Amino acid sequence: MATSSFLHPSFSVILLLAVLLAPQPRIHARAAHTWDWSIRLPSDRSISDSGGGVRPEKSEAGTTWALLVAGSSGYGNYRHQADVCHAYQLLRRGGLKEENIVVMMHDDIAYNPLNPRQGIIINHPQGQDVYAGVPWDYTGKHVTTRNLYAVLLGNKTAVEGGSGKVIDSKSDDRIFIYYSDHGGPGVLGMPNMPYLYAADFIEVLKQKHASNSYKEMIIYVEACESGSIFEGLMPEDLNIYATTASNAEESSWGTYCPGTDPSPPSEFFTCLGDLYSVAWMEDSETHDLRAETVGDQYEVVKMRTSNRNTYNAGSHVMEFGDKNVKPEKLYLYHGFDPTNANGTENSLRLSMQLGVVNQRDADILFLWKMYEKLEERSNKKKETLKEIAEIMMHRAHLDGSINHIGNLLFGSEIGSSILEAVRPSGKALVDDWECLKSMVRVFESHCGSLTQYGMKHMRAFANICNEGISRDIMEEACCDACRSYNSAMWSPFVTGYSA
Repeated sequence: MATSSFLHPSFSVILLLAVLLAPQPRIHARAAHTWDWSIRLPSDRSISDSGGGVRPEKSEAGTTWALLVAGSSGYGNYRHQADVCHAYQLLRRGGLKEENIVVMMHDDIAYNPLNPRQGIIINHPQGQDVYAGVPWDYTGKHVTTRNLYAVLLGNKTAVEGGSGKVIDSKSDDRIFIYYSDHGGPGVLGMPNMPYLYAADFIEVLKQKHASNSYKEMIIYVEACESGSIFEGLMPEDLNIYATTASNAEESSWGTYCPGTDPSPPSEFFTCLGDLYSVAWMEDSETHDLRAETVGDQYEVVKMRTSNRNTYNAGSHVMEFGDKNVKPEKLYLYHGFDPTNANGTENSLRLSMQLGVVNQRDADILFLWKMYEKLEERSNKKKETLKEIAEIMMHRAHLDGSINHIGNLLFGSEIGSSILEAVRPSGKALVDDWECLKSMVRVFESHCGSLTQYGMKHMRAFANICNEGISRDIMEEACCDACRSYNSAMWSPFVTGYSA
């Protein structure tokens, strides 16, 4: 079966020609949740009530909490919010209570004018709606790194806007965190700047641990270079086990994309999901999670995300932190859906290679597919072609500027090798994280926003710091590299600073 891992050659040619020729009150239909009280989460063990029935009672096993985060916005990033909505439905079917699940997503997809199924989001070509019932905990401008940290720490006074719901966990509780978006070395995207930086996130996890407010935690991260969030930073004594969609230096992949196999319904021209994300969710919803362990799922997801070991069209799922969590049963984190009591195999053929698209190309694929569907000679078609050209030119500007800065700082013979150097396994991306943020701000001030594409250059800024380059010298190099560039719509005064 054919696997599409990159844009088709003819598409690339057409895209190049396009660049060269271009002129410079939502209501939720909440279904009643039915639950077989003979099968319960540890937090839902029962005692007889005065009426002779059963009621939930907290036990020594504690409560399961979840934090679900989609870090992007825009219809071209449909898949990230689809992933998070799907995760919410899976956890609710598993018995987790809405009050114990916090959802953060921009919420600009379901009713987006481009959505062919208004008010509906799907995460699989034959999938059902995963949007109905998803709570508006933190949406729009309230999806921020600051709020994410406050929610995780259970700090109600620190959250700004939103529902105010936080992870108010206790010492015998378990926590599941799932994040889906773009990433780069040492960073995860957010729809409102600044980005999430690895060192800050790890410090928050340490604070959570120091507060003695959970028993164990697992974290799933879907993003490019997501391994760099934990590489060399994640302690093994926090009772936290984390897995990531990719290692510290590779892309993650979108799937169920137009032109791939399997494809979304014909009316969709955006990717419906991400390879790692659909792997863990489709595994969880087709297995008996009372029997499957955290470690079992890691192995299944690792194989499927590699696309059956075809790493040119897949990525290396990584694991970090406390491996002692791996023997735990998955129902402790994802709940247990009684309809899966006899589930032993995934409903999809795991031996099948899935068509995939590089995360950083998915937005261009979306725009091109939209362009193809528009009426010939229409103003919208011309505008879309212009938008594609502008995005491609800004990408070229970012790549060229970073390369030029490397040559100025280290010389043309070794500049690129220094900027691209990957530190040994087990060593963090950068020694001084505040230096990294400072270098990003200097660059964006002179050269424009990095964007979700330019996040891949975070390693270059980290290596500039690791080489001891001062802020003043970096500023001079950025001035030289971007003196004639008009950032316009890409200005950080418009988009915000990434750091």
